[in-house]
Amino acid sequence: MSGANGNYQDVDIDLGRVIAAVWARKGRIIAVTAFAAVATLVVTSMMTPSYKAETRLLIESRSPNLTGGAGAAAGNDPVLDSLNITSQAQLLQSTDLIRRVARDLNLAQYKEFDPAARSLLPDLLVMVGLKPDPMALDPEDRVVEKFRERLEVYAVENSRVIGVEFSSHDPILASTIPNKMAEVYLQLQSGAKLDTHSETAKWLEPEIANLTQKVREAESKVAEYRSRNGLFRTNETNSFSSQQLNDISTELTRVRGERANAEARVENVRTALGAGRAPDTIADVAGSQVIQRLKEAETNLQAQISDQATSLLDGHPRIKGLRAQLAQIRQQIASETRKVLASLDSEAEVSRLREQQLMAQLDTLKADSARAGEEEVGLRALEREAAAQRQLLETYLARYREATSRLDGNASPADARVVSKAVEPSEPYFPKVIPIVTVVTLAALIVSCLIVMISELFSGRALRPINREVSLEPAPVQEREKIAEAPLPAAAPPVAIVSRETRVETTALAEQRAVIERKEEVRTAVLPPAPAAAPPAKEINVASPQPVGSDETEVAPVVDTGFTIGSVAHYLQRHAVPVAVAVSPNGDGGSTASVMLARAVAEAGRNVILIDLTGSACPTRLMAEHDRLPGITDLLCGETAFGEAIHPDRLSEAHIVPQGISDPVRAMRAADRLTMIIDALSDAYDLVLIECGPADTGSLKRLVRTDGTEIILSVPGFTEDAIAELVVTYADAGFRNLLVMAQPDDSQSPSSRRRSAA
Repeated sequence: MSGANGNYQDVDIDLGRVIAAVWARKGRIIAVTAFAAVATLVVTSMMTPSYKAETRLLIESRSPNLTGGAGAAAGNDPVLDSLNITSQAQLLQSTDLIRRVARDLNLAQYKEFDPAARSLLPDLLVMVGLKPDPMALDPEDRVVEKFRERLEVYAVENSRVIGVEFSSHDPILASTIPNKMAEVYLQLQSGAKLDTHSETAKWLEPEIANLTQKVREAESKVAEYRSRNGLFRTNETNSFSSQQLNDISTELTRVRGERANAEARVENVRTALGAGRAPDTIADVAGSQVIQRLKEAETNLQAQISDQATSLLDGHPRIKGLRAQLAQIRQQIASETRKVLASLDSEAEVSRLREQQLMAQLDTLKADSARAGEEEVGLRALEREAAAQRQLLETYLARYREATSRLDGNASPADARVVSKAVEPSEPYFPKVIPIVTVVTLAALIVSCLIVMISELFSGRALRPINREVSLEPAPVQEREKIAEAPLPAAAPPVAIVSRETRVETTALAEQRAVIERKEEVRTAVLPPAPAAAPPAKEINVASPQPVGSDETEVAPVVDTGFTIGSVAHYLQRHAVPVAVAVSPNGDGGSTASVMLARAVAEAGRNVILIDLTGSACPTRLMAEHDRLPGITDLLCGETAFGEAIHPDRLSEAHIVPQGISDPVRAMRAADRLTMIIDALSDAYDLVLIECGPADTGSLKRLVRTDGTEIILSVPGFTEDAIAELVVTYADAGFRNLLVMAQPDDSQSPSSRRRSAA
């Protein structure tokens, strides 16, 4: 990329050179590989084969339930706990178990378990003191040490199975030892359980006798305390005083109800009579037998009076007699009504007296109950003590019966069983000749190739320089002449404005080309003024070049207006430019050209993203779905996530960071974050194109902080003089990497241009 330092040249690995070096040394590599294979085959064939066999034990609770009760859930059995499984695996590796197996099988007679005792040659390491003398140990300890080296005990993952593996040079011994270990282990476990039951029974016998005496004494204290304080019980929960209190309370409730009912009836009768209602309308009066008979007599007399009144006058003695009888009957009804009222009053008074008596009895019983409650506190304490002693005695009795029932060896099996016995192996597990030879051969081949490759890389023969397309170092005069005489390619990109050290050389190049080609259009230009040693330059219009026979010896810098979008896109692709800043002095017209440039780079297969830093948001309108998307101002204000500010172009594979919807003034306060955002985007995209609009040189300097950033002047429609003046202005401001994009591609049709800019 232009602007880079050319003093140090990048290099790359020449894979062809590396492969050629490996192929050139193929003979040595094959020889080393063959030697390694043969040596491995010989060594493995001379090794004593080792055989391995395995026995598997399943840890499970095998204690029979002799009590007749429900057994404990298997999942809660401590025997099946994961820690217990690990503990049993460690028990299988215990020294006592190994000693017993070694004694039973007489392993000391085998050379592989006691090689020091049967070795005819002295051990040199022992002689020089670098190794302790194994003969100083007891023979049984030497066997145990070798036994442990060949033993492997492990718990099978996610199961209650323990595997016991043993390796030996003798296949029969390799299968016999694991089976013997499992047998001894089961015997030890069963013996341990018998010892536990025997010791438990011996300890429980005196404890049971002592507890029996304690329970008898505690129950005697309870009975004596209850009889002394009169704390008799009617049932298991209530005492005699409590039962009496409950009965009196129930009777008092019933009497209070009767009293309330009687008082209500009296009040009802009294109210009816005071209101002058007929007695037969009162329920308590109408229910009296006497009232009913008197009402019948009254009804008959009224009937007779009505019957006689049809034939007799009111003054007739018969009528008078009947009316006198009717008045007497009514007086009797009133008198009987008063008697009913008096009876109801008497009934209510009796209920009140009964209530008072019950209240007195209730108060007496409450006092007795309170006294009994205080005395029951001591009784309950004695009962708890007796119950605790009784429960402990029953527990001890149950444990004693269970322990005595399991003193027989067959009643106490080990909490494990053999699920897979070891069988005599038919093939050795080590050494595996074919796999070992294959692995060693491949390893020798790979290591040999790596050694050759590394030697080539460190010698520098496998490294090649990366040719830069644009160099800042001035080329030799002969090379500059060849470049000047060589025709430009058809798709040559515009030449960038380079550093001040190369201005003289580039000016001379333009002068030679102008003298040689005359009327040929010059495609490169030096816009900044030449150093003091160079002659002053004069501007020459391309439309009217100097005649061939002119005596003019000075050729002025020429600005070509043929820098198309396609040529700039080609330049950015060929030089792998990571960041480019587009300045559009004429506003939206130049911004539209920048959008077309981004789409042209995207169509070439590169990942490109455009950042809209314009004031008019022209790129956002052309590329985004709408202009209310979060963008660069939101990123600077910290109001949106990084990924939410990136949006796809609606007409190409390019991406855009829109202008955003946050306050631009507040966003510019965090303009220092813009460089970090650009650096992050350049790591993810091949090209980051920043459209600034009509930005001045001061603002551009704050944005462009590295010499590697390309400056693109998007000036469609500008005249040659305007372009030259603009380029000189930016060059004088210190911008050395300048690209001019003056017009669209000629190869594009008008409809294609409109579609690209749409």
